[in-house]
Amino acid sequence: MVENNVYILFSDALNQFYIGETVDFEERLNEHNLGFYKKAFTSKANDWELFLKIVCKDRVQARKIETHIKSMKSKKYINDLKDYPEIINRLIQRY
Repeated sequence: MVENNVYILFSDALNQFYIGETVDFEERLNEHNLGFYKKAFTSKANDWELFLKIVCKDRVQARKIETHIKSMKSKKYINDLKDYPEIINRLIQRY
């Protein structure tokens, strides 16, 4: 079974988060740090580190959770996801 993940990266250089989804997190992280996506937001830095990863049942669920987190437009919400795992559990149940 393919593991779908929503991932949140953090860059110290930019003091910014990046939210995405993938089935191969390690490869995607390397791509972000190597500037593989030339016009992407993540190409502005090469110090991206995993902040949080959410394992999802399928890509549809992962995309919905990714979209929800992005729609919040809140660093506090992203930090709360890490500090309060029950929020993640509610997202998984909702989507």
